[in-house]
Amino acid sequence: QVQLVESGGGSVQAGGSLRLSCAASGRTFSRVSMAWFRQAPGKDREFVAAISRSDFHTDYADSVKGRFTISRDNSKNIMYLQMDSLKPEDTAVYICAARGTDMVMATYRLAYDYWGQGTQVTVSS
Repeated sequence: QVQLVESGGGSVQAGGSLRLSCAASGRTFSRVSMAWFRQAPGKDREFVAAISRSDFHTDYADSVKGRFTISRDNSKNIMYLQMDSLKPEDTAVYICAARGTDMVMATYRLAYDYWGQGTQVTVSS
């Protein structure tokens, strides 16, 4: 069982930056592939970025590539999402997710077993 708690959301103007954090419980964090998803009002939950367990391979949605950076600190059981050059269309609830132990990184929602409650990000023009 993995419990996830996000933090770091807020309101910024277009062009600004935010850093989200996702704190994970459990002793097997280094064996768990992680990801960020987001959900805007009236829209489906969409993939944002993913990071592998220990070699830190990453993948991004085209819409955030070059602006967002996913990272993790396995010694602290924390995953991050650095968001730069934010746009109004980035406004959404950002949710962290974890796969089961020893599962490879994935970019689709159904691959993930554990979800946080989410943190709101609002970007104004």
